[in-house]
Amino acid sequence: MSVLSVAGLKKSFGDIVALDGVDLAVDKGEFFALLGPSASGKTTTLRTICGIERPDQGQVMYEGQDVTHAEVRGRDIAMVFQTFALYPHLSIFDNLAYPLRQAGVSRDEVNRRVGETAEMLRLTHTLDRKPGTASGGEQQRIAIGRALVRRPGLLLLDEPLTNLDAKLRNDTRAEFKRLHRELGMTIVFATPDELEALSMGQRIGLLTDGKIVQTGTPDELYTEPKNAYVASMVGSPRVNLIDATRRGADAAPSVETPFMSAEQGPWADALKAFPVGSDLYFGFRPNDIQPVGEGQTPGGPSFTARVHLTEPLGDIVILDLEAGGAELKMVLPEEQAVRYSVGDEVPVFVRVENTHVFARDTGTAIR
Repeated sequence: MSVLSVAGLKKSFGDIVALDGVDLAVDKGEFFALLGPSASGKTTTLRTICGIERPDQGQVMYEGQDVTHAEVRGRDIAMVFQTFALYPHLSIFDNLAYPLRQAGVSRDEVNRRVGETAEMLRLTHTLDRKPGTASGGEQQRIAIGRALVRRPGLLLLDEPLTNLDAKLRNDTRAEFKRLHRELGMTIVFATPDELEALSMGQRIGLLTDGKIVQTGTPDELYTEPKNAYVASMVGSPRVNLIDATRRGADAAPSVETPFMSAEQGPWADALKAFPVGSDLYFGFRPNDIQPVGEGQTPGGPSFTARVHLTEPLGDIVILDLEAGGAELKMVLPEEQAVRYSVGDEVPVFVRVENTHVFARDTGTAIR
């Protein structure tokens, strides 16, 4: 059951359209990731949900109530901002206690809740210190604790890991998942980082230009992207998207690229509706392009590519290839990739069953 429902949300700042009809629904107890690049509308969406911004059009429903124009304090929603926004002159205890004292909570209850929250976030040893003496990871936990101490029904997180280094980001991702599991809280997590969205979100809403273009599980967005934009945003390294053309007979369509031709993919039946000569994009993931071993029969459409760069990443290696003027990426285990050097000509094939075809004019998936 949806605890949060947003419909037709629109918001402009002068001539700048921040939200252009955002629709999303979040289930109770769900960890929902809102993924999108800078200026796509993530922060404005969260600020409108919690009541800091008022929409020009649209509706925000929370726990069955229309809260579109309700005051912030009446929403039982807490938000953690990208900047920690801590009070430097107050102790960490007082930073955590501040929202409870503002709400008139008794001293004993303040002490109890701050103690529970600090223990949960592993901050008990820091309570007498000032925020300026805390590490970046601790400051982030303090900011989260100040939101959690209220025990809100919905927690909004606006790019909370952006200001942390790589190790702290990894550690804090694990902390968020632990907290979500222990508290069962409904969380909406806004991020421009697809790794964060894929690793934490039970579902993901992909946002661009103030609109949600697709919502689904991480696997759904990865394997069944609705358009070329979704395919390019989800997955690392990025999907290989190649200019292509619809060829073949009306009843037996094929996709022709500058270096190969493919047919009988999962898009074949839908492609019959497109006339010969239609402009397309042909997409396949870097792990779906593989070398053809000596004496092996290719497991799909094949071609020869030249290695022009290798990117070792520990147990895997990304090989940057060139074929027919197109740049491609292939991912191999390190023990397999060591066979290839820059300049090598490598026979490869593509697993056609995992390929995608998109109409080039609209970017829409053909399937």
